Amino acid sequence: MKFDVVDINATRKTVRVEIPSDAVDAEIDRIARDYSRKARVPGFRPGKTPPRVIKQRFKDQILHDVAHDLIPRAVDDALRENGLEAVDTPDVREVTIEEGQPLTFTASFDTVPEFDPGDLAAITFTKASSAINDEAVQLAMQRLRDRGARHEPVEGRGVDHGDTVTLDLERRDGEGAPDIHKDVNIELGAKANPPGFDEQLLGLEVGAEKAFTLHYPSDYPIGELANTDVSYKVAVKGLKRRVVPELDDEFAKDLGVDSLAALETRVREDLEHEAKHAAEREDRSELMKQLASRVPFEVPSSMIEREVDRRLEDFARRLIDQNVDPRKAGIDWNAFRESQREVSREAVAAALVLDEVTRREKLEVSDAEVEAEVVKYAERTGRTPQAVRAALQKEGGLSRIYAGLRREKSIDFVMAHATIGGNS
Repeated sequence: MKFDVVDINATRKTVRVEIPSDAVDAEIDRIARDYSRKARVPGFRPGKTPPRVIKQRFKDQILHDVAHDLIPRAVDDALRENGLEAVDTPDVREVTIEEGQPLTFTASFDTVPEFDPGDLAAITFTKASSAINDEAVQLAMQRLRDRGARHEPVEGRGVDHGDTVTLDLERRDGEGAPDIHKDVNIELGAKANPPGFDEQLLGLEVGAEKAFTLHYPSDYPIGELANTDVSYKVAVKGLKRRVVPELDDEFAKDLGVDSLAALETRVREDLEHEAKHAAEREDRSELMKQLASRVPFEVPSSMIEREVDRRLEDFARRLIDQNVDPRKAGIDWNAFRESQREVSREAVAAALVLDEVTRREKLEVSDAEVEAEVVKYAERTGRTPQAVRAALQKEGGLSRIYAGLRREKSIDFVMAHATIGGNS
């Protein structure tokens, strides 16, 4: 078998392959015998059709089967003999095959050459801050307080700022078409309220009715209402006031905590936990950016496209998890795909550097480490480790766990050798 490898660029290769005619003819004979045993040809008993007739009658199918059998093996041999590894399925073209002649074809593919990832100590950045100040804690406490607010009925006075009014509402535009709503709840001060609407309700008591007209300004964001007059009729049916609980021990106990001080401690711990993980993500992002810049060649386009596909599939899966049909979400998927191309290139480039570090430093993952990861997953999902392992083996998921753990080891190795300063 003859191989002729041509470098298109640092990562793209084309190999011209020639399979000798004797190997081709032997494969043609083998497949023709298979056809002879199965084929029914008029004038011949089953299994007794001469090979010459079989080859003539099923020539195209036989040659197709021969190419289908011989080409993948030849490509694998060509890659192995030249020390190359394709990162995607080779693109096979220019196939010529005929009995008595060599089978020739070209196969183009992307590969990743070995390269020097550089001095890891030259990776320099300052760790992101995970500090939580008192102001952040108090803001979080206030959000808890706001979520605990309740609406209480108001009696003995009219509508005031901040009240929530329950009313029947009739609305007519310039053409006089009625738009009627019953038992509408409107909070005075809400941004969605029409201009001047709140002022018309001030002072009205339960049982009161009122008719008024509002003019929408020419710069009103809803175009069809801009510079128009709209008449309203309202009938007040209820009035409530939003009451926010006091920040005290009773409030803490309502949330299942013994005291306000204990609640504040828990809130601080939760914020510190979130901040720690956010800082780790930021540090990791900075590390990956610097690693990506160390790839001395253009990242193969096939690897970028595969990463873009993965990101789109992941995004679509998240939509489905939220009961949103990706086909009906109103997303310009072509534009979204383009928006992911550069971040995908960076992600692939960083991964190539990490893989090279893994290879050079001989970083390996033990069976015990994989088993520990399986146990963690089993605990999170409420299943037995045996059931999780069986499912992963069936789906080919164990190799992904190995790859993921190996990648994390590489990241830890790089982090340990990088020059990382503390935050101020």
